[in-house]
Amino acid sequence: MSNPMAQPTGPVLVLGAAGTGKTTLLVEAVAGRIRAAERPALVLALTRQAASELRDRIVRAAGRTTLAPQVMTVHALCLTLVARFAAPDDAGPGLLTAPEQEFRIRELLRGSPAPWPGELDAALGTRAFAQQVRAVLARARQLGLDPEDLSGAGAASGEFGWAAVGAFMGEYLDVLDAEGVIDYAELVHRARLLLEQEGVLEAVRAEYAAVLVDDWCELDAAQIGLVRALAGDAVPVVALADPDTAIYRFRGAHPRATAEFVRLFPAARVVTLPHAHRRPPAQVAACAAVARRLGAPAVEREALAAYRGVTGGGAGRVEVMTFPDEATHARHLAAELRAAHLDDQVPWGDMAVLVRAGRTQLPPLARALIDAGIPVEVAGDEIGLASELAVRPLLLGLEVAGAGGLPDGDQATRLLLSGWGGYDAVGLRAVGRRLRAADPAAAGTPTETLVAEALAGVRAVPEADEELAARRDLLARATALVAREQRPEAVLWELWSGTGWPERLRADAVRGGDASARAHHDLDAVCALFDLARTSQGPGGRPGVSWFAAEVAQQQIPADSQRESAVGGRGVRLLTAHRAKGRHWSLVVVAGVQEGIWPDVRRRGSVFDPQRLGASAAGPELALGLTTRDLVATERRLFLLACSRAEGRLIVTAVEGTEGEEDRPSRFLAELGVAPRHLVSTPPALHTLRQLVAELRRTAQDDAASPALREAAAARLAVLADATDDEGFALAPDADPARWWGVHEPTSTVAPAREGPIRLSPSQVESLLTCPRKYFLSREARAEPPREIRTILGSVIHAVAERAASGELAPDDVAAALDAVWASIPFPAAWLSASERAEADAAVRRFLNWQAGHDHADLVGVEVPFSADVTVNGRPVQLVGAVDRLERRSDGALKVVDFKTGRSAPTQKAAEVTPQIGVYQLAIEAGGFRDAGTTSAGASLVYLRVEDGEGWPKEFRQPSLTEKPHLTDDPEELAHPTWVHHQVARACAVLEAGRFDAQAGEHCTYCPVRSSCPARSGQVIA
Repeated sequence: MSNPMAQPTGPVLVLGAAGTGKTTLLVEAVAGRIRAAERPALVLALTRQAASELRDRIVRAAGRTTLAPQVMTVHALCLTLVARFAAPDDAGPGLLTAPEQEFRIRELLRGSPAPWPGELDAALGTRAFAQQVRAVLARARQLGLDPEDLSGAGAASGEFGWAAVGAFMGEYLDVLDAEGVIDYAELVHRARLLLEQEGVLEAVRAEYAAVLVDDWCELDAAQIGLVRALAGDAVPVVALADPDTAIYRFRGAHPRATAEFVRLFPAARVVTLPHAHRRPPAQVAACAAVARRLGAPAVEREALAAYRGVTGGGAGRVEVMTFPDEATHARHLAAELRAAHLDDQVPWGDMAVLVRAGRTQLPPLARALIDAGIPVEVAGDEIGLASELAVRPLLLGLEVAGAGGLPDGDQATRLLLSGWGGYDAVGLRAVGRRLRAADPAAAGTPTETLVAEALAGVRAVPEADEELAARRDLLARATALVAREQRPEAVLWELWSGTGWPERLRADAVRGGDASARAHHDLDAVCALFDLARTSQGPGGRPGVSWFAAEVAQQQIPADSQRESAVGGRGVRLLTAHRAKGRHWSLVVVAGVQEGIWPDVRRRGSVFDPQRLGASAAGPELALGLTTRDLVATERRLFLLACSRAEGRLIVTAVEGTEGEEDRPSRFLAELGVAPRHLVSTPPALHTLRQLVAELRRTAQDDAASPALREAAAARLAVLADATDDEGFALAPDADPARWWGVHEPTSTVAPAREGPIRLSPSQVESLLTCPRKYFLSREARAEPPREIRTILGSVIHAVAERAASGELAPDDVAAALDAVWASIPFPAAWLSASERAEADAAVRRFLNWQAGHDHADLVGVEVPFSADVTVNGRPVQLVGAVDRLERRSDGALKVVDFKTGRSAPTQKAAEVTPQIGVYQLAIEAGGFRDAGTTSAGASLVYLRVEDGEGWPKEFRQPSLTEKPHLTDDPEELAHPTWVHHQVARACAVLEAGRFDAQAGEHCTYCPVRSSCPARSGQVIA
C-alpha cells in the first residue's frame, strides 16, 4: 500500500488502531520530503513530548542534517503566529501556565464584582471553585464564545451562577490584557482571529505544502477550527485518527472528531490501516472485544469494518489475574517483572505498569516494587509530591515554620520520627522521660506535648539531647526566614541542608544493595520538590508558604513535560493510562482494574460542569452535560488504550477480596474475553539475593531434608555471609547467623523491680485484670492504634453530658454543641455519620431525662478528681482518677455514678463485680475525696446508649463495700478487707511480676491489638 501521507492532493482521514503504523507512515512521509528537498509539511502533535520524539525520528529517517522539522503542538503554532504577526512595538504576550492561571483566577475571585449568587459565597475562595471556573473559561474559548455569550447562556437558562462566570470572564480577560499575558485557550482564540487578517493566512499557507495532524480525535473545537482555517481548500490536510482510544474529552476533545473532519472537508478520502504489525493476535482479539462495546465512529460502513477488523502480527499473550489482597498483588507483580527480565531477557525499560488513578495507586505500587529490588521510573509529577515519604517532613517543617514555628504534638512527633528528625519511637520515648525528669511539674504530661514544646523552644532541652536542640535551632532559623519574607525555596533549603539526612541518603545511594534504590528514589523526590519550589510563582513569607503547600497538595496530572522528559528508560515505567498514549512496551501490566476506580464515573464539576456548555446554530446554550453512559464509554476507551500499549505480553490485574465494591474487579475485565486466574500466593522463584538466602536458611533448618543437603545449604550461607562489596559492606547480611532472630539467649527473664508506690487508676485496674497483654501494649508500650470511631463518639457524648451536668450547657444548646464537633469526626461514609448522629442525639436525650429525674440528689460535682493511698499485701498503692458524677445522700454517704457509652449492657450480676466502680468506692473509703466524705453509698453504671423504657438509660447498681464487703468465699479474697482490695492486689501482682499474658474473653472482639494476640492465634512467642 502506498503511503497516503507522502503526496496528498486533498484532505485525507487515516483511520488506524494502535500499532498499525500511523506514526511510522507520518515519519516516512516527512523524511521523504526532506530527502527530496521539497517544500516542508507542517506536523501538529498532541504534546511537546510527542513533538520532540517525532522530530528525532524524522531526522533519523531522513538520514541527513537539516534544520529542525516543522513539528510542533497546536499551542506552539499559535504562539509562533501571535509572536510573528504582532505589532512592531508589541513584545508579544506572555503565556500563563496552568498553576499560574489558577493563581490569578483565585486572586481575582477574592475581590470580584461579578454578581455571584449568595449560595456560592462560601465557595468563592476555595481552590476547587477556581479550578471549575478555569475549566469553564477554557471551554468557552474552545467554542469561540465571548463573555457576553456566556452570560447570555446563563441568563437564558435561569442559572445565574453561569451568568456571573460570564461577567467574571470579561474582568479576567481585561486584567490579563493589562498584564500582557494570556492563557492557552485564549492563545488559540487569538491565533484564529489572526488568520482572519488580510495577508496573514496567505503568508502562512505559502510556507507549507501540507498539514499533517497526529491524534486528530484529541483536538478540541477551537483547535479543529484553527486547522480548518489554516488549510482551507488550498493546503492538503492529513488527519491521523484512532477514535476508539480518544481519551481527552475531559479537556474538551471533540466527541465526534472523525465526523467533524468529514463535515469540514467534504472531499475527504478515508484510508484505513488494516494490520497491527507489532501486536499479537491474542491482544488484538481481546481489545476488539472491548471496542465492540463502544459506539461506532461516524464513517462509512466499509471503513468502519476495516478499522475494527484489524489483524495482529506479533508474538505474545494476554493474561488476566486476580488476587485476594493488595500485598499478594504487589508481590506477584514484582515476581512477574523480575522473571520477565531474568528469564525472558526483557529490558527493564521495555516494561510498564499502567494504572487509572495515579495519586492513589502509583505510590504504594512504586514502594512495593522498589522494596522488591525492581528498578522503577516515575515521571517527577506522576506521583503527587505530597505522597512521597522523603518530601512529607520537609513540607511539614515548612508548614510549621510558616505558622510561627510552634508545632503541635502530632506535628512534632512526625517531624522527629522522619528522616529529617532522625529519631525512632524508642529514642523519642527516652527523650520524653528525660524531659519529665528535668521538670517535676511535667510528670503527667504526654511525650508528644513535651517534645513539641521543646522543638518550639518554649521548654528547656536537657544537655544530653543535642540532636533535639539542633532540630529546635534549625526550625527557629527556618521560621526566621519566613518572617523575613523569604520564598519557600530558601526555607526548604535551610530545613534540608541543616541536618545529616542528605549525607545519609547519599551514602545509601552510592553504597548499593536494597537501600540504594529507595535512597535514589527519595533524592529524586526531594530534587523534584526543589524544582517545583524554584518555578513556583507564589509570593514570599507566610502567604508564599500557604500557596506553595496548596500547590503541592493539589498537584494534578497531566504533568509538566520537562519533568516527564527526565525519565531515562533504565527502569520499569510506572505511569497512568493517560500518559501512556503514543507509547509501547514489550510487557505491559494494567494494574488495579477495580470497580469504582476503573471506570471512574465521578463528576468533576459539582458547581460548573464545562461539558454542559455548547454552541449550536441558535447560539450558546447550557445542556445536561455528560451522562453516566458517556463517562463509562470514555473510561472504556481509556482501558482499551492501556491494553493496546503492549507489543508482546499483556497482564491485567485486579484484587478480588471481601471489602465490598473497592475490592471487586472492574466490569472491563470480563469484556476482554479472557478467563481470569485467581492467585492466592506467589510461586517460589529465586530471582533475588534475599529470596536465595531465605531458601537456603529454610533448607538448612529443615529436619526433613537430608544431612548432605542441609550441610550444602549451610556452606553456601557461609560463603554469602562473608561476601562484601568494594567498600567492605556485606552483600547478603541476612546470611549471617548473628543477625537471625531467636539465635541469641534472652537478655533477661526477670522484670526490673518497681520503685516507690504503685500508681493506678480504676480503669487501669480493670484493664490489668481483663487482659494484662492489652494493658501493657496500650498503657506502657503506647502501641495502641489510633482511636476508632466508636471511641471518639464515646468521648464526645461524655463531654456533652459533663457540660450539661455542670450547668455549663443548657438542654436547648445540646444539639448545637454536637454540631460544633460532629464535622471533625472522621466518618468513612455519610450514611454512618447520619446513623451515629441519631444514636448520639438519643443518648444525650436519655442523659437529660435521667438528670431531670435526679434533681433531688445533692450533687457534689462532675469529673471530680481523687487521690487515695491504700495498702495491699503490705505495699503502698496510690489510686488516682476522676469520677463522672459524685452525689451525697442525706446521711453524708457518697455515691459514684459512672456513665457508659457502649451499645451493649452487662447483667446485674456482672455490674456488681465491676472493678472500676469498685475502686471508686475504695477511694471514697480511703479519703480520696478530701472533705466530701469517707463513706460509700454504692455506685451505679448508667448506659446512655441502652434504653430502659420511656426514654431513660439502663442503670445498674453496685452495693456499697459496707453492704457487701466480699463477693465469694475464696480464701485469698477473704484475706483482704474487701473484694476491691483483693482486685487491686491482683493488679499489683501482675505489675510486680512483669509478665503480661494474654487472656481470651468477650473483650477480644473489640480489642485494638487482637491481630497479634497469641490467645487468638495459638502461637506463643517466648
